[in-house]
Amino acid sequence: MAVTAKLLSAFIIALIAISMLQTMVVASHGHGGHHYNDKKKYGPGSVKSYQCPSQCTRRCSRTQYHKPCMFFCQKCCMKCLCVPPGYYGNKAVCPCYNNWKTKRGGPKCP
Repeated sequence: MAVTAKLLSAFIIALIAISMLQTMVVASHGHGGHHYNDKKKYGPGSVKSYQCPSQCTRRCSRTQYHKPCMFFCQKCCMKCLCVPPGYYGNKAVCPCYNNWKTKRGGPKCP
């Protein structure tokens, strides 16, 4: 019975230590998700104009509206020289791309 109590207390201490470690990791990296802090790879001016077609092909590869996505993505890329990472979202990495709006106030860039 004493062995069981020692084993149980060791298990609880291990769980607490793992929980504390996880909390420290999440705290040091913000919310624990993906981060795009590499200014050379992402952000304003990170793309040369000749790279826009390939970057937009990547960005628009998973949409069912490929042609309009490519059209607007390339238009935005040429103006902003930036295409956010991933297939959608992450627009905060490219402020110009994120802030360019349509006449109705919707997002211009995919």
